[in-house]
Amino acid sequence: MDLKSNEPFWLIKNGLIQSFPSLMENKTCDVLIVGGGITGSLIAHQCITDGYDTILIDKREIANGSTSATTSMLQYEIDIPLYKLSEIIGDEGAVASFKACSDAIDKIENITKQIHSKAGYKSKKSLYFAARKKDVQWLQKEFEARKNSGFSVKWLEASDIFNQYRMDKTYGGILSSKGASIDAFQLVHEILSYNQKKGLQIYDRTELRKVKSGKSFNLVTLSTGATIKAKKIIYCTGYESSNMIKDNFVKLISTYAIVSEAKPELYKKYNDLLVWNTEDPYIYMRTTDDGRILIGGEDEEFFDPEKRDNLIANKEQKLLRSFQKYLPETEFKCDFTWAGTFGVTKDGLPYIGEHKGYPNSYFVLGFGGNGITFSVTGMEMVSFWLKGEKHKLTEWFKFGR
Repeated sequence: MDLKSNEPFWLIKNGLIQSFPSLMENKTCDVLIVGGGITGSLIAHQCITDGYDTILIDKREIANGSTSATTSMLQYEIDIPLYKLSEIIGDEGAVASFKACSDAIDKIENITKQIHSKAGYKSKKSLYFAARKKDVQWLQKEFEARKNSGFSVKWLEASDIFNQYRMDKTYGGILSSKGASIDAFQLVHEILSYNQKKGLQIYDRTELRKVKSGKSFNLVTLSTGATIKAKKIIYCTGYESSNMIKDNFVKLISTYAIVSEAKPELYKKYNDLLVWNTEDPYIYMRTTDDGRILIGGEDEEFFDPEKRDNLIANKEQKLLRSFQKYLPETEFKCDFTWAGTFGVTKDGLPYIGEHKGYPNSYFVLGFGGNGITFSVTGMEMVSFWLKGEKHKLTEWFKFGR
């Protein structure tokens, strides 16, 4: 599956950080992780921390799937508002899901400190503004739901948003104190390098071709002809899992992003802020650690690489117009444009857990705008399950829910 087009900003910015060999000999391990993106690296970090003999494989170069195209906005806010999610799954599950994403941001910060990361982790506030006057009523309802659930939020009127951020054409919004951004592509390489020194085995250009399940193990045959005998497999295959599981559990979406030229002095005032709005599909903005502004959105409900790529030039112009609409006083000269693939679920939640078609295995699939924070929650869940313990989020994140 082609998950991106053009060369995303992060690939060009970082270049080839590190390369790994393909696996040419038979191996055994406690845990085999399939997928070398941000999710796989985080799960590997947890497995090595917990003392498991762990192997990670990826059919591409490491982090060259969806991770290379992510905009890496770290938010606790799930794509479906808290009050709506409460109506779908109940208050307990909805609040627990939001709080798990909030906790995940702190955990990512702790990981960056532990591994001495240079991936530009930056704590930020998050502004969720009403793009239409009719959205104000339900957005204020969302504000009350978050406030009543203990989240640190503040309501800003349109005049407040303009005075603080020089943003025009808004109708008020929620300012959250919890948020962050990072370069996920670089972070993956840093996490894997750190854990490789602790015993993690990493192989790229190594594709899983066949799995034969035993009573307490799986025997995996690879594209190289080698095999891996693993007690557990953890699939961190993201949106490509739709090729493995035919339950129509995720809908693939094409999304677009552009990044400006670097002008640190001009964009400094937005460096502590993430921005997104109530449009459908919504737009989102953040700064990068080298003084650029990124804006993304203009999603399309299809996945077709050729069709997606043919729209890049048109989507670039639409994103530029959106930027000029909301930030007319700020110049944006486009330096990078790309398209990628992500997925949405019926309730905005991930799928993390067992699937009846895959014995001795777990899936960690963080979808939507919270893919990275969901993956951090997946670290904890997998750690619990491998120790034979239950996790409180299992019922809300499981397949077949």
